[in-house]
Amino acid sequence: MTDLFQDFVEAVQTVPVIRYALFAGLVSSLTFGVVGSLVVVRQIGYVASAIAHSILGGIGASVYYSRVYELPWLTPMLGAIVAGLLSVAVIGWVTIRFKEREDTIIGAIWATGMSAGLLFLHYAPGKNVNLESFIFGNILLTSWSDIVATLILGIVVIGLVVLFYHKLVAVSFDEEFARLRGVSTKFHYFLLLTLTAMSVVLMVRIAGLFLSQALLILPAATASRFSRSLALIMIGAVGITALSNTAGLALSYQYDIPTGPFIVFLAVFFYALSFLLKRKRA
Repeated sequence: MTDLFQDFVEAVQTVPVIRYALFAGLVSSLTFGVVGSLVVVRQIGYVASAIAHSILGGIGASVYYSRVYELPWLTPMLGAIVAGLLSVAVIGWVTIRFKEREDTIIGAIWATGMSAGLLFLHYAPGKNVNLESFIFGNILLTSWSDIVATLILGIVVIGLVVLFYHKLVAVSFDEEFARLRGVSTKFHYFLLLTLTAMSVVLMVRIAGLFLSQALLILPAATASRFSRSLALIMIGAVGITALSNTAGLALSYQYDIPTGPFIVFLAVFFYALSFLLKRKRA
């Protein structure tokens, strides 16, 4: 174990790809832990799943139009952000205004985003796009510009959480009580959905579209088994996410394991371990 740790530290110091991947994992852990805790408490994990799948439409559209019209600024991350925000708008607006079943709307958005993304990527001119890196993630493809974008987006997300913290807590725990106290529950529900979408976009590089919701939800769900305080849940979720990212990167580097899926596997392991630990404490 000591040799493994020493090898990984040496790789971080000498291999830029490993160093960038570690930075990206640590920087994003703060966002995932904080927003994931709100998602778990508010019980909207299914929304995070729908957003994660729907942003493939934005990724596919950005690749298609950037190649057809030669728009180098139209990056997959920008397309993912636009698609995520559009999904949030549709989910929130239709659910609130027309009182439709959320699961029906979410299913439609899920299918539409995935289908549109695959069609855009199929007809995009030029070389084939590596779909696997978007679907399953590859943190080892992280560049310095990805880290900067992750940091900026993370600062925006955390800043919004800090600014609206108390009202987000009120809406997450008891929406009816918050409404009676004069809190704009619709606005803060939209805000929470937006924060969720931005977090999912940040996770695409690390865990991919299919696994990102697990990395958003599982660390927070693990931490929530040991505390009812949202602040403590957030701290625990940040720590578990950072541990999953770092340990997953180190072990996958040493044993040549796909990094994104292995990071999520560790998050699942910690969640399963929480049941055993909680049982012993009881």
